[in-house]
Amino acid sequence: MGRWERSKQLASASWGLLRHDKELLFLPLISGIASLAIAATFLLPLYLSSETRSVGGSTSLEMKPVGYLVLFLMYLVLAYVAIFFKTAMLCGADERMQGGEPTLGSALSGAMSRAGKILPWAIVTATVSVILRSLEERAGILGRIVIGLVGMAWAVVTFLVLPIVVFEDVGVGTAIKRSTEMLKRTWGENLIVNLGIGLIAMVLTLPAILVIVGGFVTGSVPIIVAAVAVGAVWIIGVSCWSSAMTAVFQLALYRYATQAPLPSEFAQVDLGGAFGPKKSAASRFGFGGS
Repeated sequence: MGRWERSKQLASASWGLLRHDKELLFLPLISGIASLAIAATFLLPLYLSSETRSVGGSTSLEMKPVGYLVLFLMYLVLAYVAIFFKTAMLCGADERMQGGEPTLGSALSGAMSRAGKILPWAIVTATVSVILRSLEERAGILGRIVIGLVGMAWAVVTFLVLPIVVFEDVGVGTAIKRSTEMLKRTWGENLIVNLGIGLIAMVLTLPAILVIVGGFVTGSVPIIVAAVAVGAVWIIGVSCWSSAMTAVFQLALYRYATQAPLPSEFAQVDLGGAFGPKKSAASRFGFGGS
């Protein structure tokens, strides 16, 4: 079975599991609301820690050294909030995979019990984000593209770090090493399924965009307000679905890699092919031993 077909099975199985516990979709929503509130509280400190500069007739804000400290603190809090609610989603999905009946309360309790364990990973995430951000500000267009690719590579390599930190008694360094090792066996499914989820989410947002555009075309203020409200709610719902799907898929790969039992939704998925040893170049072309 090819990687694309197996990846479609993984995505379908992930949704099959998530359908049992739709209340878990509120976790990404709560995370998003909390993140917006936190970002808003940092706007004034970030502005005060920057200075205005005029170059070639255009005015721009440039951060002072203390601004990077404020930026790091913002990234740290935002990273921790996102990781906390992602941990809650993983705990809820793991409870379902073990035959339980997760609730918002049990998922959040699982995250609370690991509140200290996930802090180091939040610090690492925030540090990497600030470093990449500072490099982007000093780089040209080509440099920004390269830095963007580095950021994408980091996200892929560390894809399984959080479940390792959450469910195992290991430090962040060990978790990153283990995630990298697992990636070597699952990179195809990792990239394709996440790309597939992102593409589906993008397609699902199109009706909301059409509704919003249609509202503006009418020129009626009440209709515009209603269209924007409906479109925003739809887009938020799609975003929550995408985030939850990624978490379930992430957990499924982790559980299989650690030989933990998987639910019936994954019974027809060829996970053995996803995690089987890679063939050598010779064997792929029909050479070498049997």
